[in-house]
Amino acid sequence: MTHFRLSLESPVGRLRIVTCADGLTEVSFGAGAARGAEAPGHPLLRRAATQLAEYFAGTRQEFELPLAAAGTPFQRAVWKELCTIGFGVTCSYAELAKSLGKPSAARAVGAANGQNPIAIVVPCHRVVGADGTLTGYAGGLLAKRWLLDHEREVRARQVRSQRFW
Repeated sequence: MTHFRLSLESPVGRLRIVTCADGLTEVSFGAGAARGAEAPGHPLLRRAATQLAEYFAGTRQEFELPLAAAGTPFQRAVWKELCTIGFGVTCSYAELAKSLGKPSAARAVGAANGQNPIAIVVPCHRVVGADGTLTGYAGGLLAKRWLLDHEREVRARQVRSQRFW
């Protein structure tokens, strides 16, 4: 399968976006080696870059991109469930496991969450420890904190603007 990639500067550092014919396969942190040919003009890569820029600007809360992450059926189920966590909302690994119908699988959910290859778009940063503390994140805890703060700030601005109209 042919892959194409694009690097994007963001408020949380350089992001690498990778796609194949079926959809987005990766949004990751850093500029390390990646599969695929650099293709800044690829339509899906441009669309992903635009939507990520809108997210960082606070004008997009949901992504509309085809996803094609490779993983086990359980991992894909966890990643799909991550996409149901609302913008600016957090949940624990145990809550995520319960929503999957597997209340005793919090550790497995945590492992699948950690293997999520499509950061930000599949919002694994919204999962926190049972006591609300930040736990590991591929982009680092500073990036996770920035993303959560950004989403809360955008939501707070929306609430304030709705109060005046």
